[in-house]
Order: sequence, then structure tokens, then C-alpha cells
Amino acid sequence: MQPKSTLRRDARELVQACAGWNSRLAARRITQFLDREMAGCGLSVAQIGLMAQVAVAADDTLGALARRTGLDPSTLSRNLRTLEAAGLVEIVTAEADLRRRAVWLTEIGLRRLDAALPVWRRAQAALEEHLSAALARRLAAEADALPGEGPAAPRSRQG
Repeated sequence: MQPKSTLRRDARELVQACAGWNSRLAARRITQFLDREMAGCGLSVAQIGLMAQVAVAADDTLGALARRTGLDPSTLSRNLRTLEAAGLVEIVTAEADLRRRAVWLTEIGLRRLDAALPVWRRAQAALEEHLSAALARRLAAEADALPGEGPAAPRSRQG
């Protein structure tokens, strides 16, 4: 085990330099800011983002949605169940392949997303007074280039 002073120094370095830790911290703070700004619409920024992903999807299967959002299937299902219970999305088994499930916004979900968009725009503008929107887009684009084993990464088959 390292001496206490060395461990503290190394731990401080991790806290200051770790891209994983710092990006999660930034994401939490940004999410909290946007959730406060959007409190009046009755949906969290995570829920609105997920509903927007469903709305723009060319492929409405849960697998495709998991890849686009970077969520593992169980987290995605849990988040969608909350929206489904509120009547905002519908999850169905695909007729052509009973192993596949699809998701789409209900009429209520479409109306709620439409009503939330102006609130989101105001919240986004408030955030941009503190942070550049281009920074978030750049981070997302650069993160897409990372090789990985996460839900968004293609799985390799080992022989």
C-alpha cells in the first residue's frame, strides 16, 4: 500500500485529470441545471431527450434506440416503462419478428414533447450563457470515435 501522502497526491491527480470522472460530473451538473430550468414542464431533460430520440427514429426498435442513446437495454427498458406508464410511449412486439420490440410516441407523448420544446429551448439558451453548445456537440462527436465495448459500440464475435 502507498504511503498516505502519495495516495492523496495520486487521488487528487485522478480527481483533477480523469476524463471519465470529470465528464460524468459535468453531465450531472448540466442535467441538474436543465432540470431546474425545465421544472415547469413536468418532464426531466432525460425524458425529453429520450422522447426526442423516439420521435426522430427511422428504426423504431428498442435495439436501435439503445445503440443511438448509448443506454444498455435494461436501463432503456426501465426509462421507457416510466414513459409508458405515463401514456407517453407505446412499446409493442414487432409483427414480423416476435423477438423484436418497437417503440413510438403516443398522441399524448407527441403533444407533451411539442409543449416541452419551447421550455427546452429557453433552458438551452440559459445554459449557453454559461457553456457553449458547440462544446457539448464536440464532446459527443469525439466520444463517438472512441473504440469501446459500450452499448453504442458494435459487438465483436470472438472465435
